[in-house]
Amino acid sequence: MKPLLRIIRLAGTLATIFAAAAVLAAKPNVMVIIVDDLGYGDLSSYGAKDIKSPHVDKLMASGMRFDSFYANCPVCSPTRAALLCGRYQELVGVPGVVRTHAENNWGYLKQDAVLLPQVFKPAGYHTAIIGKWHLGLDEENHPTRRGFDFFHGFLADMMDDYYKHRRHGNDYMRKNEEPVTPKGHATDIFTQWAVEYISEQAQSEKPFFLYLAYNAPHTPIQPPADWLARVKRREAGIDGKRAKLVALIEHMDEGIGKVMSALESSGQAENTLVVFVSDNGGQVNVGGTNGALRGGKQDMYEGGIRVPACAVWPGKIKPGGRNNFIAATMDIYPTVAAAAGIELKHEIDGQSFLPLLLGEDQAGIERDLFFTRREGGERYMAESTWAMRRGNWKLVKNSPMIPWELFDLEHDPAEKTDLATKNPKKYRELAGAMRKHIQRGGAVPWQK
Repeated sequence: MKPLLRIIRLAGTLATIFAAAAVLAAKPNVMVIIVDDLGYGDLSSYGAKDIKSPHVDKLMASGMRFDSFYANCPVCSPTRAALLCGRYQELVGVPGVVRTHAENNWGYLKQDAVLLPQVFKPAGYHTAIIGKWHLGLDEENHPTRRGFDFFHGFLADMMDDYYKHRRHGNDYMRKNEEPVTPKGHATDIFTQWAVEYISEQAQSEKPFFLYLAYNAPHTPIQPPADWLARVKRREAGIDGKRAKLVALIEHMDEGIGKVMSALESSGQAENTLVVFVSDNGGQVNVGGTNGALRGGKQDMYEGGIRVPACAVWPGKIKPGGRNNFIAATMDIYPTVAAAAGIELKHEIDGQSFLPLLLGEDQAGIERDLFFTRREGGERYMAESTWAMRRGNWKLVKNSPMIPWELFDLEHDPAEKTDLATKNPKKYRELAGAMRKHIQRGGAVPWQK
């Protein structure tokens, strides 16, 4: 009997192991790719005629593409805060750009804000950020102090040079909390670090959450020389400024292709949910385009906040999907958490669009969407710009120096006709909701 009992116990142990392995296998890896200042019209899949972006285009075609996806803000830090916290950026202390010089800094990430890695870790995930952080240089706001197991990237805002990796003469490249001095173009470096991480995680029993944050195609518009030469040869008569931006985007596109190839070659692609998004619209004065949308980076008009986005999950999200579902950066938080089976028990503002991705019926999210930004410099003088969308109506204050405007996006998608005085009832209706939202943010400190 004893050998038989041992066999039964062994069988029970193996069953437990296999059951645990099945549960583990059911947890998808999650990779969020955020790029910097990529305009709504600056991918060939979004209508660009002078750009070749086959890898991002393939990503778009492999899952669900969004045509009405919004960045929470028309500049970097606030959108990243919204993504990582699932909240309106000003409610976690980041109403504007976190900068290296205190006198021009407009945000401090709240210490009680719960970042995505802080909900993925307890669920058994290894959490990593590769690339641009831009949410604070303070020790307590270092990525590894905010829930990430691993950080390999750039702490500060923008690089003054893609090859020297400096900001105001300071080196902000880090591996965890140690300074590192890699050689080469920043896009290539972040791509290589992501490929290495993905390959390493293929040997791990844990699923991973990877936040891959490129700094391209942010200024300075500095593509590798061979990529620029290639664009100039191919696009006869292209403007020199535009050629440089096209080359920088195409170079980044190849990097994303290498990352996706690493997922496939390591056998992890089938069990990985990938979300791709830009942090705000394209910068028009350096050659960026936002299709037929008005404005660009820094603007509260559609060109500044409507961005290319998609989600890919083989076997779960049907390829070739495309929709006008209205979602925002902060909605990524609850969506990827739900995909990983994580129950959120703290307050967030984002709402999950996972049912839509999985092919289930999901009506549009009934809510007002608010867009806020506080900024410095002579253009803003520490004042704020605002916008909100309620259905097809949009209220905008694009500069502290101009009046509020009201647009009907259904009939005026290019935001050409201001209806604020022609439809005072609708204007007052939205203005009242906007004021209440502004008051919510006013209660949150944004300086250390």
